[in-house]
Amino acid sequence: MTTTDDYATYIASLPRVLAGAAALYLDAAGRVLLVEPNYREGWALPGGTIESDLGESPRAAARRESAEEIGLDLPLGRLLAVDWVLGSARPPLVAYVYDGGVLDEARLAAITLQEDELLSWRMVEPAELTSYLPGALGLRTEEAYRVLTSGEGTAELENGRRPAAT
Repeated sequence: MTTTDDYATYIASLPRVLAGAAALYLDAAGRVLLVEPNYREGWALPGGTIESDLGESPRAAARRESAEEIGLDLPLGRLLAVDWVLGSARPPLVAYVYDGGVLDEARLAAITLQEDELLSWRMVEPAELTSYLPGALGLRTEEAYRVLTSGEGTAELENGRRPAAT
């Protein structure tokens, strides 16, 4: 076996990790834009899977998914949170959340849902996020909102929470 074969075998043996990216959009009142998928229970931020086989970065994925899901193709702001989420029925997930900006009335009126995947959208008060968003997603979104509104640096999360210092 050649060194190239050894390396390919090694790479194939590594654990699989999923990667996703989303955008946190607000309205002028500070409410958060959520979308309702038709393929699972609960709500979500506009976003989805990073297509790394196409060379896509997390930022590019969040922008592409937003354009596909809600019809808004806007430059994204800073990275608000990155979350390592363990799963029992799936591989671990690394989730990135970017600042999507504040949507004015014209942009909100221009939202066009991707009907193949989404049922509806709504603006949600920050205090209600975990009522709409399950598990780590709700905690991650709360933390991303807190980082955005406080001006703090990017939040490093594990299962939606800041890890204990080690």
